[in-house]
Amino acid sequence: MPSPMPEHIAFLGGFLPRLCGIATFTHDLCEAVAEAAPGSQCFAGAVNDRIDVYDYPPRVRFELDEKDLDSYRRAADFLNFNNADVLCVQHEFGIYGGAAGSHLLALLREVRMPVVTTLHTVLREPNAAQLRVMEELIRRSDRLVVMARKGAEILRDTYAAPEAKVDIIPHGIPDMPFIDSSFYKAQLGVEGRKVLLTFGLLGPGKGIEYAIEALPEIVARHPNVVYLVLGATHPHLVAQEGESYRLGLERLAEDLGVKEHVIFYNRFVSLDDLKEFIGATDIYLTPYLNEAQITSGTLAYVFGAGKAVVSTPYWHAQELLSDGRGTLVPFRDPHAIADGVCAYLDDPDRLKATGDEAYQLGRAMIWPAVAQRYLESFQRARTERRATPRSAFAGWTLASRPYELPPLRLDHIIRMSDGTGILQHATFNVPNFHEGYCTDDNARAFILCNLLDELGGRSPSENTDRLATSYLAFLAAALNPETGRFRNFMSHGRQWLEASGSEDSHARALWATGTGSGRSRNPGHRRLSAQLFERGLPAVEAFSSPRAWAFTLLGIHEYLRAFPDHEQAKLLREDLTARLIGLWNACATDDWPWFESSATYDNARLCQALLISARGKANPEALEIALKSLGWLISVQKTQKGHFRPIGSNGFYVKGGARAYFDQQPVEAQSMISACLAAFRTTRDDAWLREAKRAFEWFLGRNDLGLPLYDSNGGGCSDGLHPDRVSENQGAESTLAFHLALAEMNVAAHDIAPAPILTPAP
Repeated sequence: MPSPMPEHIAFLGGFLPRLCGIATFTHDLCEAVAEAAPGSQCFAGAVNDRIDVYDYPPRVRFELDEKDLDSYRRAADFLNFNNADVLCVQHEFGIYGGAAGSHLLALLREVRMPVVTTLHTVLREPNAAQLRVMEELIRRSDRLVVMARKGAEILRDTYAAPEAKVDIIPHGIPDMPFIDSSFYKAQLGVEGRKVLLTFGLLGPGKGIEYAIEALPEIVARHPNVVYLVLGATHPHLVAQEGESYRLGLERLAEDLGVKEHVIFYNRFVSLDDLKEFIGATDIYLTPYLNEAQITSGTLAYVFGAGKAVVSTPYWHAQELLSDGRGTLVPFRDPHAIADGVCAYLDDPDRLKATGDEAYQLGRAMIWPAVAQRYLESFQRARTERRATPRSAFAGWTLASRPYELPPLRLDHIIRMSDGTGILQHATFNVPNFHEGYCTDDNARAFILCNLLDELGGRSPSENTDRLATSYLAFLAAALNPETGRFRNFMSHGRQWLEASGSEDSHARALWATGTGSGRSRNPGHRRLSAQLFERGLPAVEAFSSPRAWAFTLLGIHEYLRAFPDHEQAKLLREDLTARLIGLWNACATDDWPWFESSATYDNARLCQALLISARGKANPEALEIALKSLGWLISVQKTQKGHFRPIGSNGFYVKGGARAYFDQQPVEAQSMISACLAAFRTTRDDAWLREAKRAFEWFLGRNDLGLPLYDSNGGGCSDGLHPDRVSENQGAESTLAFHLALAEMNVAAHDIAPAPILTPAP
């Protein structure tokens, strides 16, 4: 028995007046469904890409900040409490926050209603983050909508999505009358001209330069041609580069002598205006550069309006224009574009016949028809959900909500930082200028900025790009070009106090610059990070410190995100992994399963480095050693009462001797959290998450003294736990340890699950 028509239908995506294709689509779909189902209440949630929000219409009932993870949880609460019967999500990687748009998953894990997800991009060769997000998105969606058969094919072959879960619904288009183009040409002042059109947000991927390069050949045969380039430059591109792309196109037209045949309309037009431009068009051009485009709303609009199209063979164009319904030309080939255009202009009967056929086929794409197809998909999703309720479908309960973490507060980090970098020490919460700066802490701070940037979120006191620039500049100055080594200590007067720092500080700098290479979204930061990493890497071959090996392995892991084929990095990874395995084999016994005869500082980093270097099952020996050593380390750092007790720095833990209980250091808790989260990502065993949580709670007061080390008012963290008190000083190392731990816990709270368990946790 089919489900009744849903009473409350929610849509999530961008929304007008935000200027982007997804916003236009979400608005048009929401309005079309509302008209097709007058008995249903349709409302929308808008994803904001800027702090100064848009003036949305009443249809928008809630908003979320694309970079703020908590706003996704609040949006899920809104949808649940307002009893939405179905949620229709518009998915595009770039409009949601987190790695590959992973913030969206925080919402999808908590909503209780059926979810129908429209996939505006389906990648055949996703990167690791995109693959994980897509797999989880497929699992969390009751129905998946793609706009072309190619999308369904990729979902099946690349992501193993069940074919029965996929609906193919074309991109909706406005219902335009099929009338002679001369009517609209007069209104636009191009009467008597043959009009070529490209429209949409401008950016380098549109390939408009190749269409302009084709114009001299076209104009030579048809002097009355005019090429209209309609659309504003993409707002994100304007923010980064200004109007350099558009200006380059204008210069190109002038240089080629076709300036009088190209008209740029630099604006985002209303639907009514757009209809006039499409109506005036004789031939539509889409010279896009990337084959992997599964949907083009602009192509759908113009094809459905009955216009001939000359296009490069991206996936949507291949499908829509096959069997002679348009002309496909090779990528980046101005001569082929000219031939395609002239073939239509030379043969008016063929031009008209192509448009007639396109218009007839387009009747299945008009919004009323598309809205009806979506309503059918919503009905199927609700029927299937009744057979598989949410509690069984996704394990949602109040108890399953993510662990509540403290809010981000960077006040103390900002207080400790200046134009040089971050200062080492503080007296209470006041920076201590006398002790100056060090590479260790600036490396940690730079890693933190990259993690926060990846996580997203906006705070009034936060400017991670500015902070990251200072920290990276410090690391750049720290590299001594004469020795190839990073120096460590600098006075407050900016004088280096040594020619080379310790092996550990050098390796921490590599860890940081590797992270910048692989994660930073600032292109200048990425390039400088890679340069520093490559210059500092050779020195590690002579290092003898196991922790320096481990830190370097962590840096290599990050660097290889961006440069997976870098031979020197891969060879050194194999060498350092073998060295750690050799340490273990030479020292570990049944009662002392550890790499050295003492457990000292940053202990869990040795386990973490082996875990990430094992690369899943690729190195089973490294994986086995990493999990076994980490399990032992957990056992010796857990009290009978069940809280985390790191090995104290006042004596450490020597084999055969008594372990030191104090002074307990924040870096030990942080390294344990990192290692346990790495173990979880490798094994998908939730026991490792529980151990990470145990170590994190040490900062918050679940420790030997029952006192918090983290100052939630000022954002600082105490330097350690003594036998009778918490240290009153809040230095950089300890404060960064807490914030790095918090960032990693936030990532884990919304990590993508599940995968096969390889080895159980202790």
